[in-house]
Amino acid sequence: MKKNLLFASGISVIILAGCGSGYNGQLIGVQDRPKWNNVIPYGMVYIPSGTLHIGPSDQDVNNSMIQRSKAISIQGFYMDDTEITNNEYRQFVHWVRDSIAAKTIGADMLITDDNNPEGEGRIDWDRMQNFNYEDEEYAETLNDMYYPENERFWHKKEFDVRKLNYEYYWIDIKEAAKVANRNKPRSEFIRKEVTNVYPDTLVWVRDFSYSYNEPMTRNYFWHPAFDDYPVVGVTWGQANAFSAWRTRFWEDYRTQRGEVINDPFRLPTEQEWEYAARGGKKLAPYPWGGPYLRNTKGCLLANFKPGRGNYPEDGGFYTVRADAYWPNDYGLYCMSGNVAEWTSTAFYENAYSFIHDLNPDIRYDAKEDDPITMKRKVIRGGSWKDIGYYLQTGARHWEYQDSAKSYIGFRNVLTFLGRSFND
Repeated sequence: MKKNLLFASGISVIILAGCGSGYNGQLIGVQDRPKWNNVIPYGMVYIPSGTLHIGPSDQDVNNSMIQRSKAISIQGFYMDDTEITNNEYRQFVHWVRDSIAAKTIGADMLITDDNNPEGEGRIDWDRMQNFNYEDEEYAETLNDMYYPENERFWHKKEFDVRKLNYEYYWIDIKEAAKVANRNKPRSEFIRKEVTNVYPDTLVWVRDFSYSYNEPMTRNYFWHPAFDDYPVVGVTWGQANAFSAWRTRFWEDYRTQRGEVINDPFRLPTEQEWEYAARGGKKLAPYPWGGPYLRNTKGCLLANFKPGRGNYPEDGGFYTVRADAYWPNDYGLYCMSGNVAEWTSTAFYENAYSFIHDLNPDIRYDAKEDDPITMKRKVIRGGSWKDIGYYLQTGARHWEYQDSAKSYIGFRNVLTFLGRSFND
């Protein structure tokens, strides 16, 4: 009897599979899949897939001994048309500040439902947008977010930026992909990061001995005069934290609208950066294509250190607006000069000898106790304080991942999903 029941159940399943959901017994793929349309994120440009030759130029004899030329291919992606500006990064800082305040206040600023029981509610951002930090009702509750009395300058009540920490998670896919880790639980590859997000505004003084740059320390990150200038004083880790926040910020928006999410925002690999900097031109030493730093009228084409230290000759003393000077043929501004840019790539002098020719990527997530040489990350593009050599699209340089400098910023990329934007 039991056997007959099982047989009857099997027949029922076959009938349902054959006739249900409009498949009519045919292999037509899962139906009712969500629609996908590629959308260029605000402030980004599309860089199509392509190939390029990387390596030092013919004039760079010393580097040609250890960095041989190599042909590589790069998958298409989107890239910010400018470096991340002070005002854009400030949006991240304010989000972290407000989220800490909301969780400190508790139930009044949290939404609780079946998926978010009391005490674990998500933040009510509609209420937080109109939140007044001067509201006496919450003043005592939020008192710990401010500097203590003995650290206040002229008794001014200011947020203690040491407490602006952002917590996020990521999956170590490269580690999970190793054959030796095949049967390990997924939880072993989920990494947690806690990063203080406030830029180091003292870099302007620390980077230059016997030089008066205090006005930049006092004003650069908060004053409206510098809103559209590239953010500096951020470490490689802070740039990654910003990318993770930006990803969640956009994913939450799209999910609420029932839209499909995209790949995460991230730092570019150094080869993606070089490919984008060339603007589609082959063997271009500079983003504008020509072999010189000046145009035919004698005007300098980027913000750097001309001559023996004539900083203002190019129109900028320190940094300049992120969209200053002409963009390259992809529409990217300041790929050379202004600020050097973090990439995701770990620095090895001879990397070009062993990297793959398909989307090259060398990553190493250095631990606190790793040797200092393991913490080097590639920076590209040169900066306002660099000589012209570092502005070449093929010039490589590095900085320690936990260092913040007054001449290093960053921009994000987003991998393009599909063959071409024109499909």
